[in-house]
Order: sequence, then structure tokens, then C-alpha cells
Amino acid sequence: MVQYNLMKSIENVQTIEQLMENLPPNYTEADRELILRAYRVAEEAHRQQKRASGEPYITHCLAVAGILAELRVPAEVVAAGLLHDTAEDTYVTLDDLRRDFGETIAHLVDGVTKMSALPRVSRDETPISDNDTNDVGETPSEESPFLSRRKPDLVAETLRKTLMYIGEDVRVVLIKLADRLHNMRTLGYMPEEKRRRIAQQTLDIFAPLANRLGIWQIKWELEDLSFRYLEPEKYRDIAARLAARREDRQAEIDRIIARMRKALEEHGIQAEISGRPKHIYSIYRKMVDKGKSFDEVMDVRGVRLIVADKETCYLALGVVHAHWRPIPKEFDDYIAAPKDNGYQSLHTAVVWEDGRPLEVQIRSVEMHQKAEYGIAAHWRYKEGRGHDEEFEKHIAELRRMMDWKQEVTDAQEFVEAVKNDVLPERVYVLTPKGDIIDLPAGSTPIDFAYHIHTDIGHRCRGAKVNGKPVPLNYKLKSGDRVEILTTRQGGPSRFWLSEGLGYVKTSRARSKIRLWFKKQDRQQNISQGRLLLERELNRLGLRNVNIENLAHNLGYKTTDDLYIAIGCGDITVSRVVRQISESQPPAEVFNITPSTPRPQQDSGIRVVGLKGLLTNLARCCNPTPPDPIIGYVTRGRGVSIHRQDCANILRARERERERLIRVEWGSSEQRYPVPIRIKAYDRKGLMGEISTMLAELDVNILNVRVNVNDHNNLANIFLVVEVRDLTHLSQILHQLETIENVIEAYRENSPRGDGSS
Repeated sequence: MVQYNLMKSIENVQTIEQLMENLPPNYTEADRELILRAYRVAEEAHRQQKRASGEPYITHCLAVAGILAELRVPAEVVAAGLLHDTAEDTYVTLDDLRRDFGETIAHLVDGVTKMSALPRVSRDETPISDNDTNDVGETPSEESPFLSRRKPDLVAETLRKTLMYIGEDVRVVLIKLADRLHNMRTLGYMPEEKRRRIAQQTLDIFAPLANRLGIWQIKWELEDLSFRYLEPEKYRDIAARLAARREDRQAEIDRIIARMRKALEEHGIQAEISGRPKHIYSIYRKMVDKGKSFDEVMDVRGVRLIVADKETCYLALGVVHAHWRPIPKEFDDYIAAPKDNGYQSLHTAVVWEDGRPLEVQIRSVEMHQKAEYGIAAHWRYKEGRGHDEEFEKHIAELRRMMDWKQEVTDAQEFVEAVKNDVLPERVYVLTPKGDIIDLPAGSTPIDFAYHIHTDIGHRCRGAKVNGKPVPLNYKLKSGDRVEILTTRQGGPSRFWLSEGLGYVKTSRARSKIRLWFKKQDRQQNISQGRLLLERELNRLGLRNVNIENLAHNLGYKTTDDLYIAIGCGDITVSRVVRQISESQPPAEVFNITPSTPRPQQDSGIRVVGLKGLLTNLARCCNPTPPDPIIGYVTRGRGVSIHRQDCANILRARERERERLIRVEWGSSEQRYPVPIRIKAYDRKGLMGEISTMLAELDVNILNVRVNVNDHNNLANIFLVVEVRDLTHLSQILHQLETIENVIEAYRENSPRGDGSS
């Protein structure tokens, strides 16, 4: 039997005292004693371990417990937070924990261990050496035999384990989120490469996971911390600008709050009013997504009203709209129709007394707690309620989302499935009978069909949305009424799996399609796989690819095995093209010879539709990425680049509009000129659609020739475009073939190219 040393470490007395002081007031003396015992065990077990900062490892455990205490979760979850690393990294076993703390805490620690010991998401991908630290900030010590050197393993496997617990025990996921949050707060002690890798994982998985659980407090901090390490210069720039205008902005918000409070009190409404906090990453996303400058984003003011109950929310809304004119189409009622993560609030926007817009959020105290703490708010309101139907409904929905993924054994595929199907925002569409179907944003009629029933998905041949026919890669919108047109027999098309065509969004549908093809005849899959690969290689003008070597590089023993994998959908043709692209330099693939002009590096500014123009950054406004920019054609000095909100540009819009041209921030990527040919039935606007699509794909056109045969109305279009690599070219050709009337698109030096124009 393990004997625990219950003496508290002197250096951590103050820290444990702070934790005990900050515990929720509803904790009993027994709860507090449980947490104190857990601390003593964790402190003794981790005594020899240090973090990369040099602090005792127990500081991490205390920080995790503190984050959980802020969420006001049950006492056993806080205790499990203190003990979450003991079973993995110390002599303390699960049996010890089960005996001394009970089944619940042992179960929670076991859950965290199973998620992290495979390795932890933040483990290094190389064996630990005596001079290394792992990504959670722990320094291996030769004095501790429990810190074994672990073999490298897939990060995806750990993420798979983590995400599986969404539907199994949400308390385990909360501990994992608290663990990740403190690791992000102390990430500065890690080498830069590890910082960037962990920050990207956090932004891709853990911040969206916190959002799915509705825990805004953790979501925004994970996003800001990730952004800090992924884009340090942009982070510092926005942070500095926020600090510079904080006092003026706060004074303005204070005046708005005082005026609004007076109006509400005149109608007998008591409300807690505050300015809405603006977080650095959300500001950056708005700047990028909406193409706005920092000043334009910050010009959007917002206040939040917290009132007693739901009824008062609507009364307060009436007062706000009676005093200030509401802006049309800017009202959302998330109380009557909550978001999929349980978020409830009234959102509106009004024209304030200075003529500028003001955003207003109105919610009850309970709604505010749920908005800040999400699913963890269940425990804040549990007392005196008995069964929490809303909480159970939320958990049941998360379980339903995760159920089918139990069958996915490949870790990377599972993680991609969750990123595609569980974490994104949702759309809500209707069946012909009026039933509401919940799908990830970006879903298509094919995703809808497979959601209804696998057989309907297999036999899907068309779709109507709101009574009108739509293509099968149409992106569904909330409120759409969807009708699937089916055939009596048959199966899915292999083209549905093509990544560039956008037929399938959800991993659920993709998995069902692959399974259908796996059940087909072996020889049929070989034939189909060979046909698909040869067609793609032909299209790309790749005549001398060694298929045997290609199959071996992709992990297949024979070429037939590769063809079968392509035929049944286990591997896409796009993945094969990426392998070819990664194994050969683009200059070699595109036959760039010494006599061919070398690909040019972007200057950093791209003038849309023109090449070779001299550009310079204007000193009057000093534009920097990602500021929205515009070009001004000077006399003899090329194009001067300004911010779109530059005072000189605003004057030029009135007097010299014809000298303003559209420009964009470029990149340092090399581009390669590639001739392609498009065959299509001619129609009005065809070339315009082709140009628009290429512009959306960030493709520059160097040359274009068009011939139309009057006899059969067949257009033969020759283009020279700049591409980054073979994968980029494949995407371009696939997208071109989705345009109406286009028969085929291929690289000009393919065997089908006749060289004519």
C-alpha cells in the first residue's frame, strides 16, 4: 500500500490557500477537505518534477484546478484536476486513487490519462532526451523513474481520444480544456517550433471544442493565446492599438451606458450594463473576413444588458427600440431560437444619438452565465432543480454527433471528421414534411441525403431546394427546404469524393460512399481506379509517372492495391497528385528549363489584372497587411499603395476616381506559367465566368486565345496561367470543369493537346 506524505510543501502554501479561498461558496466542508487531500497527494507525487519555467510541477496542477473552480464544477472534478497527471507520470496508480478518493475521481483521472498518454497532444514528436522538455512544460528528471522515454506517436490519435470523450463524459473534456488553457498561458517557455505547433492545434481543435461546449471564457482566451504565438507581429500591433485608444473608447462607452441606464430606469427596468469586450483574435478575424481596417472594426460599438429574466429581456428590447431607431435586418432572437451550443441572447443594432451604429445584446443573468461558461453552467444552477432537461438534451446531441465516428479506426480520419462535422457552425434545413435537420455549415444536398438514410444517399441523383432544382454541390443555407430526387437502383458517383468539386462536406457521407465502393467487385475497383488515375495524369500532362514507385511511396504493395484504394475511395486522386507534387520540384514537373523565363517572386503587392507595374507604399498612411488597400496611378512613379481609409484616397475618390485601381497583398510564393486548354460549348458570359473563377482561386492569367467553331458552336480556349504547384493545377482544372457548358480542361502538353489555338 502506498503511503502518502500529507505535509504541505512550504513553497506552495500561499497558492493552495488562494485556491481554497476561490472555491465556489456552495462547496461543503467535506468538498473542501477532499480538494485539500487531493492537493497533498499531487504535491508529494510531483515533488521531484519541474516545469520548463523552473517552477515546481504542482503549480500546473493547481492552475488547472483553479480554472475548473472558476467554472464552478463539482468538487470531485476540481480534485481530479489536481490529480490529472499523477497516474501517468508518478508512482500513484489508479487503484490508489480509487481506494483513497472513490470511483468518480479515479474514472475522471483515467479518462484524462487515456486521452493524453498515447502521447499527450502536447508531447514532443521525438523521444525525450535529458536536455529536452515536453510541451506541457515538464522537465524529465533522472531522479524520477516514472518519467519514461516515450516512443513518438501520432498526435491525431490523442486528439481522437480527446474528442471521443465529448459524448462519453463531458467532465473529462472540461479537465482537458483547463489543462490546455494553462499550458497555453505558459507556452512562452517552449522552443518556437513547439509553440507554433501547439498553438495551431489549439486553434484548430481546442478553441472550437470550447465553442461547441459554449464555454466562451475559455474559447476566447485559447484563440488569443494561439494567435499570439502564430502571428506575433500582428498580435502586438492590434494589442498596441487597443491600448492606445482604451481610455477614449471607455469614456465614450461610459456615456452611452449612463444614457441607456436612465432610459431603462424610467420604465422600471434594472439592468447591469457594460461595454462588450473586444478580443484580439476576433478583431483580426473581422479585419480579414470583412476586409476592414482596424479603425473600421473598432468603430462598431457594443453594449450588453443583463436583466433579471426572459420576460424583462423583451421589455428592455422594447425600450431600446422606442428610444433609438433600430437598423433593419440587424435583429436576432437567440432566446426563442438558441444556437446549437445553447447560447441565448437578443441581438439588435440601433442608430445612436451621434448617428453611428450601436450593437446591443440583451440577456438574463442565467443566460449570461451559460454564455460565459457554456455546458459548465449546468452545475451553477443544479441546486434545487433536480433533473436538468436542457443539460441532458445538450449531452444527448453531442453523443449523437459522435456516435457514428466510433466506427472510424484511423486517427487522422477521425480528427478530420470531427473538425468537419462536430466543431463547425451549423445550418438548419427542412425536409419536405417540415422536420428540422441539423448539418455542419457548408453541407450539400448529398450530405442531407446521407443524413436522412444511407440508401437515399446512394440513390441520390438530384435535388430541389425551396422547390427549384439545384446542383448537388449547392451549399445549403438555414431555412432551406430540401427534396432529394432518387433513382430506383444504382449507387454513388466516385466524383462525389473529389476534393475540388465540393459535392460532399461531411465525413459521415464520405465514409458511407467509401464503404459502398469497398463492397464492389475487386476487378471493378481495379478498373475504375486505373481509369480515374490515368484520366487525372492525362489531364495534368504527366506522361512518364512510374506507377509502381508511386504505389510503394503511398504505402501499397502493388499497383493493383493502389488502383483498388482509388476505386473504392480509400485514397483520392487528389492525394495521389499531392504525392507526385511533393516528390518532384515544380520546375521539373512544369518543364521549366534554362531557356524558359524563371518564375518571379511576388513583390508583395499584386495589381489585379496587370503585371510588371512599379509599386511603392505610401508614406501618408503606411499600409501593412492585412489592411485593406487600394492603388493610385501616379505620374511617372508607378502605383502608390494606400490604405482604403487614407484621407488622400478619400479625396481622390471625389476628384480622380479614374486613377484608382484595385490591388491586393501578394505573397512570396513562386508561380509557374502553365498552358491549359478548355473545350466548351460556347455561350454568352462563358469567358467571364472562367475569369471570375480563376480570380477566386488566386490565379493570374498571362495569355488567352479563344477560337469558336461556327459549325458546332464549340469553343476552344487556350490559357497560360500561373500556378504554385501540381496540386494547385489539379484544383484549377477540376473547378473549371464545374462551369456550365465546359466539356473538359487539361494541361496543353497532355497527349490530347493538338497544339492548335
